[in-house]
Amino acid sequence: MPKDSSEVTAAGIARLAGVGRAAVSNWRRRHADFPKPVGGTETSPSFALADVEQWLRDQGKLAEVPLRERVWQQLASHPAGAVTALVHAGCVLLFLRDRPTAWLESAAVSDERLAEVLPAALDPVLRRRLGDTDPAVNTPTDISRRGNPAAAHPHAPSVNTDSGATGGVVNTPDTAALRPSVPLLRGVAELAAELGARQAFEFLLGRQLDANPRQYTLTPSGPAALMAALAGPARTALDPASGTGTLLRAVDRPEALYAQETDPELAALTGLRLALHTDAEVRVASGDALRADAFPQLAVDAVLCHPPFNERNWGHDELAYDPRWEYGFPARTESELAWVQHALARLRPGGTAVLLMPPAAASRRSGRRVRAGLLRRGALRAVVALPAGAAPPYGIPLHLWILRKPDAGQAPPPELLLVDAAEPTGASGAGGGRDRLDWQTVHTTVLEAWQPFERHGTATEQPGISRSVPVIELLDDDVDLAPARHLPPPAAAGGARELARVQERLTDTLRLAGELTPQPARSTEPAPWPATTVGELSRAGALVLRAGGAGGVGTSSQARTAPGADHPVRVLTEQDVLAGTEPSGTLPETTDEEPVRVEEGDVVVPVLGGGSVVRVIDGCTAGAALGRNLQLLHPDPAALDPWFLAGFLRGTANNRQASSYASTATRLDVRRLQLPRLPLADQQRYGERFRTLAAFEDALRLAGRLGEQLVQGLYDGLTDGTVLPE
Repeated sequence: MPKDSSEVTAAGIARLAGVGRAAVSNWRRRHADFPKPVGGTETSPSFALADVEQWLRDQGKLAEVPLRERVWQQLASHPAGAVTALVHAGCVLLFLRDRPTAWLESAAVSDERLAEVLPAALDPVLRRRLGDTDPAVNTPTDISRRGNPAAAHPHAPSVNTDSGATGGVVNTPDTAALRPSVPLLRGVAELAAELGARQAFEFLLGRQLDANPRQYTLTPSGPAALMAALAGPARTALDPASGTGTLLRAVDRPEALYAQETDPELAALTGLRLALHTDAEVRVASGDALRADAFPQLAVDAVLCHPPFNERNWGHDELAYDPRWEYGFPARTESELAWVQHALARLRPGGTAVLLMPPAAASRRSGRRVRAGLLRRGALRAVVALPAGAAPPYGIPLHLWILRKPDAGQAPPPELLLVDAAEPTGASGAGGGRDRLDWQTVHTTVLEAWQPFERHGTATEQPGISRSVPVIELLDDDVDLAPARHLPPPAAAGGARELARVQERLTDTLRLAGELTPQPARSTEPAPWPATTVGELSRAGALVLRAGGAGGVGTSSQARTAPGADHPVRVLTEQDVLAGTEPSGTLPETTDEEPVRVEEGDVVVPVLGGGSVVRVIDGCTAGAALGRNLQLLHPDPAALDPWFLAGFLRGTANNRQASSYASTATRLDVRRLQLPRLPLADQQRYGERFRTLAAFEDALRLAGRLGEQLVQGLYDGLTDGTVLPE
């Protein structure tokens, strides 16, 4: 077997050894035998993975390179690029999933021979699962191969990835292309034996997306699950701007999935991802769906789409007479309304489309004629306002448009459903943002409004949340469909009774804060304590250090559950620690890393931002997974009191000397934090005082939130008439 030629960067070495990048820099300076760079640049060198692995073992810093890390480093350093390597890995995983025995037979040969026999083994699997070429499909049940639509559409890009026969947008790699990939493919097969074929691909794809965040616009799993639920049961589904295929993965038990994506490489990854996820027929094409529709005769049950926003060059000039514009020709500035009509054109009569839309599309004057056409024909059935942070771009509260292809001869429905779900936040109720969205609440709020409306054509009004509005009221000069402009506000903060309850809680909390207020301290000289560091305590076994970050943050209907439990695994996020709130995230289903679980008495420290915030885990938080940018310190109770540890870690001078500064952020090196060497009895005396300070801080924080709630509730009540001035 040829020696593995994979390379790894300093960041990769840090990940392998479980240390920071600064530690790797120190090793390079202090150890003359540290492996020399074999590639990269002067500022970002790369090293031979095998040499690094051996050096780490010799130094006692690594017993064995984790399989996931080995495979990822092989993929990331592939000579043909990470995407090509990921496509090769996906092909083998699909082959292994569909024909596991055949893979074992194929793999029981030399690397050179494996590269020779794999193309013939992969080709029939790729053809069967992904089709022969970019498909031009007649009907959902006729997956006929009628040539590449690029021939009829000069704007369609090439879809070639490697030479060889084709399986949809995934070309079967030939022997020459596979030869440098063989060590990677063997590792991928090992990873599949450990995780499963689908999970192995999800892990590698997730790493690739995380490593290139600016290259891809991703739709999170929360809105994807909601969109699929709104579309309802669908035998066939299409996403004409599929990205990584997240929306189609959310469709429940489909028979056929169709996707089109402008980027040929991303289209190939999407095809493999969907084929590994489902047994449904998968047909994926590359190209611009507006200019070069790969499925011109398709009629599906559901269309799910997160289209590109604010595209001026969407084909306005060359598509002026396109038959898809049944509801009006979109203006040059209304690319989103072109996607809406494209989605309707690909539905069967009665089929449902759900699109993520920018809020401006509901009110821009340039789009009012198309909006009016959609209302008059009964094609637009609902507009749902989501919280900010639901999906990219994260800074604005996006809308969901729910559309239905009108049946010929059927009278258009007289009402439109408007839903405002922009308010639900984390379970703690403290603020919003992409990492704090309570997707279960959003999901429930929207479906409870949509499902009765879908059945009856009307729905009972929920003040401030949903209302079915007569279409005739909306057909004015503006045709403004923004939900917030048509929904009366709810009673202020739940009405006067709720305000009285908030006032009572605030009074009790202020009383508690007064009781907990620390007494004036006596002045004294700084104590000449012998000091130690967290790093030294870790090496001595007095505490264990763990870094958080398994999985993403934010809830999902496909969240992972704890073994033996029927509820999603909670994630303690960085924002939860900073705000002093309960865990507000969950682990997505696609997370394959084993989460770090917190235990009662653990100490958690945020490592970004340069602040002095520390949290001691209590019984209510124990069992949660540790989120990104958090460091966990698990003290030995026979050697360290957790409150003593947490209190001294919060010292301002301590944090300043342990922080490093970059151009855009401050990072805390937890190992450099200092605390005095004191007997356990003395630690406990300090710990009790620190515990009291923490309770006082919690009371102040709660009083602030209650005060803000009471003030805003009174403003709202006075302005809407539910609270009288006296």
